[in-house]
Amino acid sequence: MLEVRLIPSEMTYSLRHIVLRPHQTMEDCKYDTDHEEDAFHVGAFHREKLISIASFCVENNPDFLIERQYRLRAMATLEENRKLGAGRAVVSYAENLLKKQGIALLWCKGRTSVQEYYMRLGFEAHGDVFEYPPIGPHIVMYKKLV
Repeated sequence: MLEVRLIPSEMTYSLRHIVLRPHQTMEDCKYDTDHEEDAFHVGAFHREKLISIASFCVENNPDFLIERQYRLRAMATLEENRKLGAGRAVVSYAENLLKKQGIALLWCKGRTSVQEYYMRLGFEAHGDVFEYPPIGPHIVMYKKLV
């Protein structure tokens, strides 16, 4: 059984470090957007252990003409828990919150290695693959919410 809820940004740092940035410092796992006024963070817990996280902040991608946008950042699920639906539950929880606020578009810079996963969540690819130093190849993914 999964429990999905809002969490403070500080709870995301460990998973960001383990899953997304293992070869970087813990400081690299703290983002400027974490404490912005409208930013929020969602976590999924399995047997009271945090296993999946994602962060969301107001940020408009200039490629999209839609005014009300949010950016998904630092989505991560512990490898040993990837078949439990935790990532999907985290994104679904956030999408429901965003829809209630009238947010029209959710987008992210996703690693190309997980592009198919984002597509299964209803996201579409946009533009060309680009290098996101020092992490590797990424592509913009987006999903219309309303």
